[in-house]
Amino acid sequence: MILFPAIDILNGRAVRLYKGDKNAVTDYGDPLAFAEKWVSAGAEWLHVVDLSGAFSGESGIDPVIAEIKKRFGVKVQSGGGLRRIADIEKRLAAGADRVVVGTMAVAAPDEFALAVYKFKNKIVAGIDAKGGMLAVKGWTETADVTAAVFGKKCKKMGIECALFTDISKDGAMQGANVCETVRLQKETGLNVIASGGISGMADLENLQESGVYGAVLGKSIYSGAIDLKAAIEKYNG
Repeated sequence: MILFPAIDILNGRAVRLYKGDKNAVTDYGDPLAFAEKWVSAGAEWLHVVDLSGAFSGESGIDPVIAEIKKRFGVKVQSGGGLRRIADIEKRLAAGADRVVVGTMAVAAPDEFALAVYKFKNKIVAGIDAKGGMLAVKGWTETADVTAAVFGKKCKKMGIECALFTDISKDGAMQGANVCETVRLQKETGLNVIASGGISGMADLENLQESGVYGAVLGKSIYSGAIDLKAAIEKYNG
């Protein structure tokens, strides 16, 4: 199972949100400091999210990603604010190895299909669920399609990986929604990365035993509930 330590960036700062609420922010400081910390702990991937872009549609973290790649050479998976093919091109050019795209698939399905054709396995489907329904635009709106139906559509398009976030769990440290994550992976055939609510090593144990492809670690490693180095040594791979 691949572990993806998260760096969520809002107004240039590394933050964590509570259940996706931009008004419930914990500010942790310099994103580059955390990139260094997580890479030093053994991370092979970083999950870097442009929260400002997710809310506004205007991306602004490409220079940060470029600096992360320059300093640390770690692989980067990045999402947030990717509403157009041009946004994806810029993010990849900045150094992202693959990008997470969700809102574009609903708001501009033809452009999303073209992006998948053009960038192939560099596209990760962003499947964010609120009450089982697909959430978009920084989780501020809900689309009229279930997460599972959207995932199956992505698989048919040739997408291999998906990032699944249960919004009700995100940043809450209440445990991952293992059942829904596993169900989505089985129903869609996608390699699913679990995100939201992971609170301790027991969650990682359950996800790995269930055959889940990967897991994003956010508040659990910022708060110290999970020691990233120990988790990587035990579960990464």
